[in-house]
Amino acid sequence: MSDLMYHNKQADCCCVEILSGRRLFLIFFGIWDRLNPTAMYRLTRHANMYDRTGTYNSLIQPVWMKILMTTAFVLCRAIAFAQTEETYPVHVDAKRQPGVPTGTVTTEFIKSELYGSFRNYYVYVPAQYKPGEPAAIMVFQDGHFYVNEEGAMKTTIVFDNLIHKKKMPVTIGLFVNPGHDSEDFPANLFRSKHRIDEYDELSDRYARFLIEELIPEVAKKYTLSTDARMHAIAGLSSGGICAFTAAWQRPDYFHKVMSHSGSFTNIRGGHQYPSMIRGNAKKDIKVFLQCGTNDLDNIFGDWWLANKQMESALRFRGYDYTFVAGTGAHNGKHGGAILPESLTWLWSDVMEKK
Repeated sequence: MSDLMYHNKQADCCCVEILSGRRLFLIFFGIWDRLNPTAMYRLTRHANMYDRTGTYNSLIQPVWMKILMTTAFVLCRAIAFAQTEETYPVHVDAKRQPGVPTGTVTTEFIKSELYGSFRNYYVYVPAQYKPGEPAAIMVFQDGHFYVNEEGAMKTTIVFDNLIHKKKMPVTIGLFVNPGHDSEDFPANLFRSKHRIDEYDELSDRYARFLIEELIPEVAKKYTLSTDARMHAIAGLSSGGICAFTAAWQRPDYFHKVMSHSGSFTNIRGGHQYPSMIRGNAKKDIKVFLQCGTNDLDNIFGDWWLANKQMESALRFRGYDYTFVAGTGAHNGKHGGAILPESLTWLWSDVMEKK
């Protein structure tokens, strides 16, 4: 991944942050405003930019000046858009390859007694799975997003290729949709009624739902490893913090975490995690984080800064972690582009022992 910037406990890499349109605009007019009066007079000699005493008055703005300001702002936004437009090549391991066996995906349904909610989930079974032989399991929140082979992640295609290349173990993929208050699911499953309650709370409730209700249903059909190092959990946005919370609460069950643009912000107190990591003994979990400089920035917090705080805390406490920085937005495109390498790193400790 030579084109990616890695931050981990073994590397000291810097991140280049792309200027936003707002920053470019402020820089432009900061330079403009600092021009000396003589230069300013030359630029505005055909406009009444000076008061009767001959002193430059920045508050006097003729129509042409307003047009100039608007034009400058539009240009700055255009430059920022050109800088941040996300186009990534499709990784070779995110494409169907000749000779690589294809796993199967089935759609299932469950009503949670713990939440009183309803949801569909999808179970991926690799072609290499053999009944009776314990398989690894990886749980994805917002399963509909990760299981979509036409979307940004293409997870099942990546699984097929990496398992075939022995870069990850034979793994059952469990793609879980957020819960809803009825079986009449919204067209946009990100709007499911229980998503925030399940994903953004810092309790062990969602981990209990997975461990006590959902995974046992999968285990009725497939043999799953009982080794926590063979259990991984992943998610995007609120699903990312949800994955971390599950491992934080139950490191005895989930050893591996993958977060894409994780919402470690104050939606339900997630901004507390960096101090919690620093203030508690190190837990036996392996963490992968990805975020971009143009991620969300709203009343709940700044996603980029929040993930940088997570990185700093994990480094301070000596965790086995990797942080991949990009310039992307809150959409999963960057996370999808690097998914094959991300999964290879996440499972590397398991595969090195084989």
